[in-house]
Amino acid sequence: MSENNSVNNQEQLSLDDGRRVKVLSPGMMVFKRFIRNKLAIAGIIILVFMFVFSFLGGVISPYRQDQVFYKTDSATKEYASAVVNTEYRFFTADGNPLSTLVRANFSRVIKEAGDEGVSFDADGAAWTVRRLDEDFFSIGTAKELGTVTLLGKIADVKANPGEEISDEVKEAALAAAQSNQSEFEVDGQSYMLSKGKAKSYNLGTVSEVAIASLLSYDVYDSADDKVVSGYAFRRAAELALRSGKRSFTADGKNYTLTPDDSGAVISRQGESAPMTTVSNVIVNSVTSGVFLPVDYKTAVAEAIADKQTAFEYVNADGETEKHTIRMRGNNYIIYTEQQTYLIDMYAAPSMAHPLGTDDHGMDVLTRLMYGGRISLMVGFIVMLLENLIGIIIGGVSGYFGGWVDTLLMRFVDLFNSIPYYPMMIIAGAIMDAFEVPPYTRIFLLMAIMGIMGWTGVARVVRGQILSLREQDFMVATEATGIRVSRRIFRHLVPNVMPLLIVQATMGLGGIILTEATLSFLGLGIKYPLASWGSIINAASNIYVMTNFWYIWIPAGVLIVLTVLGFNFVGDGLRDAFDPKMKR
Repeated sequence: MSENNSVNNQEQLSLDDGRRVKVLSPGMMVFKRFIRNKLAIAGIIILVFMFVFSFLGGVISPYRQDQVFYKTDSATKEYASAVVNTEYRFFTADGNPLSTLVRANFSRVIKEAGDEGVSFDADGAAWTVRRLDEDFFSIGTAKELGTVTLLGKIADVKANPGEEISDEVKEAALAAAQSNQSEFEVDGQSYMLSKGKAKSYNLGTVSEVAIASLLSYDVYDSADDKVVSGYAFRRAAELALRSGKRSFTADGKNYTLTPDDSGAVISRQGESAPMTTVSNVIVNSVTSGVFLPVDYKTAVAEAIADKQTAFEYVNADGETEKHTIRMRGNNYIIYTEQQTYLIDMYAAPSMAHPLGTDDHGMDVLTRLMYGGRISLMVGFIVMLLENLIGIIIGGVSGYFGGWVDTLLMRFVDLFNSIPYYPMMIIAGAIMDAFEVPPYTRIFLLMAIMGIMGWTGVARVVRGQILSLREQDFMVATEATGIRVSRRIFRHLVPNVMPLLIVQATMGLGGIILTEATLSFLGLGIKYPLASWGSIINAASNIYVMTNFWYIWIPAGVLIVLTVLGFNFVGDGLRDAFDPKMKR
């Protein structure tokens, strides 16, 4: 019985048994050695988490990677500006504006102007400026009637051809000339004397054509603009205001005038609704296209007149607004607390945003997920490109040897002599200059990194093939007439693949670090796309680095874990393929 069992066991363990062959499979042996390595398993777990976090996390995230979040906040902003008017405004009886020359002469003579007036010549006519009140002047023109001559005791008034001068006007003109008066009035008509030749004076009638004032009028209803800006209304209103009257008449209509701290309020007689306000303070909105209500302008003017630094204003919705007044040069700037729609930058971690928001108001956790996609994708595609170029160049060089090997290795040396980071800086500057779109920039970046990094793979493949091509199986391929390309890529390269897999796995971490470094320097991925390196770029600002840890530390931790994971897996594969290296 024991003999039969022994025979059966020997049959089951025979070398030609299929199960025995399976147990001794090289792939299974490599796998068993790999899973015994605890660090390698830890690396696999880390990488699985990173891939799930990056590729699946972006799918289940409720936000887009370029979604900007906003918040409503109160902020003190400039609302309006005010200035005490120092520029005269002119209103003419005929509606035609005064010429620049007349205005310039007006500004020159107003300091000398008094109740009797002062004269000047402009535009071929004689003009007179008379002070009606403080900062309120009448501007008139004169029509020459004749000349007044004073020669000792001889005094004479001579009319110009075609003109007539009454005896009353002659007597008044002589009296005015002898007392050095430039204006006088007879029967309600104003006359003017201006210096002529020698002891003579030019006599003429004076007709008021305009008034000049520093006061500003703000109408409640735009339909009243034409009336309020009229010469007759302005003249009557200002004369009534300055003389302390409570009513006046203009163009046959009666108006009521109510003085206040900043000026006065004018309304139509019999109506309680105000028509316009009068003040020497001009108030304008700092925002183009925003209309300020007249009662708000009145409140500002009253606050400035009372030398207040703050005031309250009840708006159209019945809400009380607090405003502050500050001086800036000769202007008054009015500030107020306003509800503002702001980008929610550097928001602290919360339920809605577990890792807060960045400087663009985007969710950091979502950016990390999408950034992981790009960082991992760049790592794998660049590694595949490096291995593809390296295997072709190294395989051909190692198999043929001789002058082919020498030529290709010098080509490799040429690439090795090119400084990596300066070339990347130049490439980044060129892409910035041509404003390459972010998605196109990713592929160009991967292509440049792959082209610049294949030389190490080529040297490894060449060295391995140089040792393998002299072995017996290669002699057999030559004897059977297999073509050269098949010998290289079907028989030689597969024998190098275990080493390439180990090298590629360990090199992936380096590529991710390189991409992170380039993005940190501003040469890699551009906004609105994200990579872990571009996210860490926020730490280049010392204020962000010291105050908002949640912006850059999570991205740094993910990079460290990913690189460690690839290194652990690479070490595990190296030990599994060649256990002798561990001894």
